[in-house]
Amino acid sequence: MPRSSAKTTASGKPGGGRKRKTPPQAGEPQLAVETLARAGERLGMSGDDISRILGVVDSVAEEAQATESVVDKYKADESALIQVLLEIQRRNRWLSGADLATVCERLGVPFGRAYRIATFYKAFSLTPRGRHSVSVCMGTACHVRGAPRLLDRVVEAIGVKPGETTDDQKFTLETVNCLGCCALGPVIVVDEEYHSNPSSKELDSIKRACD
Repeated sequence: MPRSSAKTTASGKPGGGRKRKTPPQAGEPQLAVETLARAGERLGMSGDDISRILGVVDSVAEEAQATESVVDKYKADESALIQVLLEIQRRNRWLSGADLATVCERLGVPFGRAYRIATFYKAFSLTPRGRHSVSVCMGTACHVRGAPRLLDRVVEAIGVKPGETTDDQKFTLETVNCLGCCALGPVIVVDEEYHSNPSSKELDSIKRACD
């Protein structure tokens, strides 16, 4: 008799030569996509929206852990309040309400005390700041040498007004009363680097250098 070409499974039943598809394991991309899609259906949101929310949650959790680590570094010492806030400011480029609350709880200090410090010292910001800081001097010496016109060029170059931050969190623009370099006026400082009366073309070059 001719030998049958049909393959059999371990149970002895015909398998027809087809391989059994192994379900995706937890954590595999396909399962993640399907899970997000199902969650989106139940919440009336798209899978992309769910993914963005989870990304924000992860980011917030990481920031909270980082804040806790700073407090631990100073051994939760109440006298180190300003140092703790300064380090968080350098790390995150601003002090969020959640960060202030965490620091106050861990150090055992009133929230109002931390808030007064954060609003008194110019080194702190209670709003998100850009990765690059741009300061335009509007002191008397710079003003008479054309600081208002320089400010207009800077505003046009980066697209925000003084006190604002670009949507991509790249630049924060501010004006200051004096930078202590009147002979260079009008002057701007970009990330602690001084530039004397840059033209629009030079500002574009400075902007590209910050990429």
